[in-house]
Amino acid sequence: MRSPPFAAVAALWGALVLGSLAHASEQGPAPRAADGFVGCQDAKVDPALAGSLCARFSAPLDYAAPDRERIELFVRKFPAPGKSAGQVWLVAGGPGESGASFYPLLKTLRAAFPGLDLLVPDHRGTGFSSRLCQKEESAGSEGGAALQGAEWATCFEALESDSQRTRAFTITHSARDLSALMERYSAGRKTWLYGVSYGTQLVLRMMTVAPPKRLDGIVLDSLVPPEMTEQWDLSHRSAVVDEVGRAVLAQCDADPGCHARLGDSAVAAMQGLVDDPKVSAAVPGGRPKLFFGALLDSPALRARIPLVLAGLKGGDLEPLRKVEQDLEALGAPFERFPQASLSIPLVAVISASENNARPGLTQAQVEAEATGFLFVSSLPGQLVGRTSLAYPRDEWFGKSPAALPPMLVLQGDMDPKTPLAGAQAHLRLLPEAAGVTLFTVKGGPHFLLFTAPECFKTAVSTFVQKRRAPRAACSL
Repeated sequence: MRSPPFAAVAALWGALVLGSLAHASEQGPAPRAADGFVGCQDAKVDPALAGSLCARFSAPLDYAAPDRERIELFVRKFPAPGKSAGQVWLVAGGPGESGASFYPLLKTLRAAFPGLDLLVPDHRGTGFSSRLCQKEESAGSEGGAALQGAEWATCFEALESDSQRTRAFTITHSARDLSALMERYSAGRKTWLYGVSYGTQLVLRMMTVAPPKRLDGIVLDSLVPPEMTEQWDLSHRSAVVDEVGRAVLAQCDADPGCHARLGDSAVAAMQGLVDDPKVSAAVPGGRPKLFFGALLDSPALRARIPLVLAGLKGGDLEPLRKVEQDLEALGAPFERFPQASLSIPLVAVISASENNARPGLTQAQVEAEATGFLFVSSLPGQLVGRTSLAYPRDEWFGKSPAALPPMLVLQGDMDPKTPLAGAQAHLRLLPEAAGVTLFTVKGGPHFLLFTAPECFKTAVSTFVQKRRAPRAACSL
């Protein structure tokens, strides 16, 4: 699965316009004190980190060989104001996202999970946890946590040469990490679990492989499709993006004012843009299908697609320039943290291993399929040629948990990454006895904590406090 929208947008923006993003100077997360929580050294660097506590936990690289190499897992804790009523574990998306995904969203999280400590782990391979490329992704390397320049080649060469270590960065091992962390730091207190996007896949894998002893409830945001289903896997992501993009264009055509502004159907306007090399060249990177696909992650930017199309059609580039600026600004609050860089090596390993139904996919196929789309994703092309990094799928692939605590699933009906139909298909595979509530956000895209905060707060706070969602749906 792919990550929440800010990471995808930042990655796209960097690829199309700016290249590698600059990062603040690295700050050590915490002094070492066994594996207990202590004050974070960077707690005074950014207001978002004020009062946070940090811990490092030792875990086996390979749970089948616990006496061999070990890795470190980083966890940051934001204690609840006043008396704590328990904790909620926040599981980031990706693969490749660190817990820094949640740092700018603490206000919404506090309101959604009132009175609970917020515990934020960095997955193995991300953030301040042990990385796949130990040298190239270190704080002291040329690009810091992000790969830069020659580091790309040396990193991926290292992944190939030490394939045994590379193939230990699996979803199942990460799921066991999460279970071990929860057992170590929950101490029998009331415990909730939240996962988003790829994090929902990781949460359900943990509940299948190593469920914790106590878990009062689960909140899943942007649930991934079933692992055994090919229709919505990463190699078909452009089809998912195109469906949402065309729905946006259809909404414009159904609105007399929007239709009149374009002077033609929105579909025809978009088709004219992608067919005109001169007009396409005005779009960042000269790839309008990819650029407009990225706008679908934000309700505000998505709504301005017809305005941008009308501008391009009339020779006015100002709406395009403004949406470029706002696209860049969308990811800025998240990128300021040193460990925020997406771990591309981990993305490559897990995506190729777990979420690619077409390992033989070629670049020619990707390009041929894209000709029929008006909106595309870069992910299918990124899967080509990555099979050498893949690890074999284990016995837990495609399996569902035997039991679940009460669970709330929040899903947008205009999600260009994890579609509502895929989430519904996944829910049908879960245990019949599970108390699962599907809460649909009408007009909602991906990562509803970020893109639909009011709907998120209302639904989640009611679920946590009363074990039910307030109603079946919410509208943006």
